[in-house]
Amino acid sequence: MKFINLLLSLIYVYHVLPLLFLVDASQPPFSCDSSNQATKSYPFCKTTLPINLRAKDLVSRLTLDEKISQLVNTAVAIPRLGIPSYEWWSEALHGVAFIEHVGQGVHFNGTIKSATSFPQVILTAATFDAQLWFRIGQAIGTEARAIYNAGQATGMTFWAPNINVFRDPRWGRGQETPGEDPLLTGKYAISYVRGIQGDSFEGRKLGEHLQVSACCKHFTAYDLDQWKGVNRFVYNAKVTAQDMADTFQPPFQSCIKEGRASGIMCAYNRVNGVPNCANHNLLTETARGKWGFNGYITSDCDAVSIIYENQKIVKSPEDAVAAVLKAGMDVNCGSYLKNHTKSAVQQKKLPESEVDRALQNLFSVRMRLGLFNGNPTKQPFGTIGANQVCSEEHHNLALEAAQNGIVLLKNNAKLLPLSKSKSSSLAVIGPNADSSKVLLGNYAGPPCKSITALQALRTYVGNTIYHQGCDAVKCSSPSIDKAVEIAKRVEHVVLIMGLDQTQEREDLDRVDLVLPGKQRELITRVGQAAKKPIVLVLFCGGPVDISFAKYDQNIGSILWAGYPGESGGIALAETIFGDHNPGGRLPVTWYPQNFTKVPMTDMRMRPETSTGYPGRTYRFYTGEKVFEFGYGLSYSNYSHQFISVAHSKIFLNQLAVNQKVKHSSPKRHFRVSEIAAGCERTKFSVRVGVVNHGEMAGKQSVLLFARKEKVGNGRPMKQLVGFQSVNINAGERVEIEFEVSPCEHLSRANEEGEMVIEEGTQLLIVEDKEYPITIMP
Repeated sequence: MKFINLLLSLIYVYHVLPLLFLVDASQPPFSCDSSNQATKSYPFCKTTLPINLRAKDLVSRLTLDEKISQLVNTAVAIPRLGIPSYEWWSEALHGVAFIEHVGQGVHFNGTIKSATSFPQVILTAATFDAQLWFRIGQAIGTEARAIYNAGQATGMTFWAPNINVFRDPRWGRGQETPGEDPLLTGKYAISYVRGIQGDSFEGRKLGEHLQVSACCKHFTAYDLDQWKGVNRFVYNAKVTAQDMADTFQPPFQSCIKEGRASGIMCAYNRVNGVPNCANHNLLTETARGKWGFNGYITSDCDAVSIIYENQKIVKSPEDAVAAVLKAGMDVNCGSYLKNHTKSAVQQKKLPESEVDRALQNLFSVRMRLGLFNGNPTKQPFGTIGANQVCSEEHHNLALEAAQNGIVLLKNNAKLLPLSKSKSSSLAVIGPNADSSKVLLGNYAGPPCKSITALQALRTYVGNTIYHQGCDAVKCSSPSIDKAVEIAKRVEHVVLIMGLDQTQEREDLDRVDLVLPGKQRELITRVGQAAKKPIVLVLFCGGPVDISFAKYDQNIGSILWAGYPGESGGIALAETIFGDHNPGGRLPVTWYPQNFTKVPMTDMRMRPETSTGYPGRTYRFYTGEKVFEFGYGLSYSNYSHQFISVAHSKIFLNQLAVNQKVKHSSPKRHFRVSEIAAGCERTKFSVRVGVVNHGEMAGKQSVLLFARKEKVGNGRPMKQLVGFQSVNINAGERVEIEFEVSPCEHLSRANEEGEMVIEEGTQLLIVEDKEYPITIMP
């Protein structure tokens, strides 16, 4: 009998226990297990109670040491309350991501090995398609929840989107953003956040439940990483109230008020001397007070420590901890709060109530994610399975996004599309042609599929010759003679050049705007040698001065493909050979190289004639452009016209009851803040007709701008009012309707940072058509 018992014990140890651990390992972590008699009676486990009361109850049960352990991104377990560990830091910029050598809440070491890699955000923004952005957010949120349900995640808070305005073309992280326009960036934020968190496209149907949590970053005026010895950790961004009001803050206001994001990340830098993470006006008065933010606020990683150690504006680590928690920050990416909060409390620099306030926000978000509602597989979003990761639907969506984002910059003599049946031979040359890594950009996870541009082009032309052309993207040792020799032998040449993450990325800003190394020489020589004008493809996030190629007759066509994601190679090949009609538009201005004379540290948006300062972005920049914001060609020709405008005159005195027009020199105006009720009444519709005169169906992005008849005095030269993307068949005519809000779209920021609407004529603009709107007293 003893032998049998021993044998049974051995069988249990070697066979049953591993199976139990396997099951446990595949289960997502959660609190309030209904089978746990010790915890299920706690009020914080009762789903019938409001979340704020549940969170308050939980916090009240913690010791000070336990509280402090929860103030950092890697929050440890609290076993006595049945609370597992939690990782606040996960990434999902353009797909669920994984960064090597960094602890995060998501892992690809189980049954799920990869996730759909959508185009880098800058290219997705070029679609000007808010519905597409929402669908991408939905897909990312679905895959994130599936990874959690599979037991491969210890956190469901994702630090995306990056909605800083792409102010300077040299910024290495501009690729992560939707571009340079505040309205475009704000609309992207709304769509992405609603999609990933599980809301509807229209919003406000989510309730308290979150599929996953999105985080608007980096709050605020953050757009410099490492430039000529100036780094983001110590940089003091000097920003006027005017620029803050109409450039840097609007995307965050949209992300919070309309997108209803549940997270904010405060940035490393200071703004006008005050660290973002220690700015009470920014975090508490503005985000929570004015915009109604309901969620948690995290620091960027080690952003608390730098306040003392790098910026040296406080006298001790305890002072830094006290400053950020009193300002309204909740969790520290890093260890500073874990190491110094207790001594800050003991030294009376920080009341424990501030710790409780932060924890209330943190546990409320975890509860909204359903992590304190018992087994999550039985909760909302609990049925999302591994089969919804890397699905065919998501692959097709990634392809659609890449197709519709690619921008045709030049197409002399209609060189493109190339003939699928008559192209006898093809040379594909360039360091980016056969790289799958370059397609992804930064903050990417392991992609589901990987097809390079070269591989995709070979499916169209069997007789394809490939040559790298350069040793790498830096192109310090090009093989120009060999590339020239190949170009002479074939019918068509496609050069795939540009940048990659060795040239632009987080912590690496560029110092110039030209192509690296000897890329220009290679392009020019190949163009001279080829039988026919060549096709130039650029993979890059930030703009590049390619004026030489724009005016070189040997270069027939130019395509900008951003970093187009896992399906980008296919999208590019389909575009070159006419299986897709390009319709993307640039979300940033492409500046000439001489713009690099402007210091990246100069935050001013508006030009200054007396000093020759040219200003920034299409709204204010007065210098020459290589390509302008919104530029993009198609294989079809489109015409546009205004069909109807509901109001051609707006009377300021009718905007608000018991208000009179404020008189100022030289224009009369209203402060928008004073006439909120009247703003709603004056919204009007604008209908625009679009005709496709080409022989191919296409997706056309229609951009509606507004500008003052007479610019100057700090007014934008023009500003985006709205945009819509529509499919139009060959020969078809469609109508698009925009809603214009005078208070939002026809106003401007004054020098005090107040939005005002002025008397005078403004012009609505679609392509080459204008329509006047008169604003009267």
